[in-house]
Amino acid sequence: MSKAQPLPAIVIANDLLSGDVIFLGADKWELTHHRAAVASDLSAAESLLARAKLDFEANRIVDPYLAQVQIAGDGTPVPVHYREKMRTRGPTIRPDLGKQAGL
Repeated sequence: MSKAQPLPAIVIANDLLSGDVIFLGADKWELTHHRAAVASDLSAAESLLARAKLDFEANRIVDPYLAQVQIAGDGTPVPVHYREKMRTRGPTIRPDLGKQAGL
């Protein structure tokens, strides 16, 4: 990692085929941030990014990056910054489509 990353953090990317925003979980990519693996230290963050890089190089995902989160009372990682908060909610133009339609 080239610059200091505020922690804790999760890895966010886009699925190459569907375009869905996805979150790196304990053993697979998840469609919801609720099950994202959380890095609480630099070593864990580097490990998560290394796992994501393998899928990037295999052309399964695009644009993986670390996003700072806060841990909610129920243990859910909640993004801190506006961009990532919006990415957890799905498309904003057609709320009847995408993952937000099921809410």
